[in-house]
Amino acid sequence: MNRRVSIVPLAFALFVLTPVWWLVAMSFKSNKEIFSGLTLWPAAPDLSNFRLILTDPDWYGGYINAAIYVAINVAISVGVAIPAAYAFSRRRFVGQRALFFGLLSFRMMAPAILLTPFVQITSDLGLFDTHLAVALAHCFFNVPLAIWILEGFISAVPRQVDESAFLDGHSLPQFFRRILLPMIAPGIAVTAFFCFMFSWVEYLLANGLTAVHAKPIAGIMTRAGGVLAADVALLAAASVLGLLPGLVLIVFVRNHLARGFSMGRVT
Repeated sequence: MNRRVSIVPLAFALFVLTPVWWLVAMSFKSNKEIFSGLTLWPAAPDLSNFRLILTDPDWYGGYINAAIYVAINVAISVGVAIPAAYAFSRRRFVGQRALFFGLLSFRMMAPAILLTPFVQITSDLGLFDTHLAVALAHCFFNVPLAIWILEGFISAVPRQVDESAFLDGHSLPQFFRRILLPMIAPGIAVTAFFCFMFSWVEYLLANGLTAVHAKPIAGIMTRAGGVLAADVALLAAASVLGLLPGLVLIVFVRNHLARGFSMGRVT
C-alpha cells in the first residue's frame, strides 16, 4: 500500500511535466523533424529558433512589452492593496463585510466581458496601445485578489504591535515602512507572485488593448501562427522563452513563497 501511494506523486509529476518536456523538445527540433514522426528528444538539437527570436526586435520586443506592463501592474496592485488590506483588517466601517466579500465578484468576472468597455475607455483617454492601459485593466482583477491575500497576513499581526509602535512615537507611514512591511514580507511576495502570474498569462485584454507598440509576446505568437502556421518549432521556442520569467521569479522569491503559502489567506 505504501509503495502504491508513493507512486502517485511521481505519476502526477510525469503527467504534468510531459507537455512541458514535449514543448522544450520541439523548440530544439526543425519543422521537418517534428512532422516526420514521434521522437522524445531532438535528433540534431538546433538553436536557430531561439537565435531568431532573440535577434529579431519584432519577437523579443513582445517579451519586453509584457514585462513592462506586468511590472507596472504588480507595483500598482501591491501598492494599492497594502493600505486597503490594512483598513479592512484594523478598521470597522459600514458595509465592510459586504464590500470585502464583494471584491471576490471581480475575480469571478471573465475578462472577455470587460474587453469592449476597456477598449472604449482607453481609446477616449488616449491610452490605447500603451503598457499603462494593459496594467490598469489587469488591476481590475489583481487588486481584489491582492487585498484578500494581504488582509490575512495583516490580521495575523497582533494589534498590540500597532499600539506599541504608535505609543513609541511612530507615525502611520513609519509604522508601515519599519515594522509592518518587514513582518508581512512573505505575504507581499505571495501577492506579487499571484499578480505576476495573472498579468503574464492573461491574453485577451493584453492583446485587445494593444496594436503595435505595446503588443505582448502572446499576441505576436498568435499573429505569427496565422501567417506561419507550419512553423511549429519557432512557436515552441517562443513558448519556452515565455516560461522563463515565471521560473526566474520563483527562484528569487522561493523562500518568501514557502513561508507565505504556509500562513495568511491565499485564495
